[in-house]
Amino acid sequence: MDNIDRSLINTLQEGFPICDAPYLQVASQLGISEANLLTRLQVLLDAGILSRFGPLFHAEQMGGALSLAAVKAPEAEFDTVAEQINALPEVAHNYARNHTLNMWFVLATETLEQQFSAIERIEQETGLTVYNMPKIKEYFVGLKLEA
Repeated sequence: MDNIDRSLINTLQEGFPICDAPYLQVASQLGISEANLLTRLQVLLDAGILSRFGPLFHAEQMGGALSLAAVKAPEAEFDTVAEQINALPEVAHNYARNHTLNMWFVLATETLEQQFSAIERIEQETGLTVYNMPKIKEYFVGLKLEA
């Protein structure tokens, strides 16, 4: 990573312009070409320096539903259960935890009814109880990691 990459990361954490040519605007701000900016962004993503680049939506404000859920997956069946859960398009991501509830995942659906339906399918397919933990209140943490 060079100084331009660091500036790119720091600049993008402050926001992304909403205009006809947002990449060009950011590139101009950094003193590089739009093509250079796009190449650098892709290299940072491919190298894993950035895990993602894109918008964050408030699904609930658009009528959708998000929820954190967990199951107690038997260790011997952990990979099989993970495959079953990950096969559902409603599952945004899934990860193991060192806890009684050892598999956690995020459900993202267009409606609350679809969320309940996904939970029901998971329980039927895995034979496990899904512990649904919907968000009660949202807190904004303004985190900026200086590159």
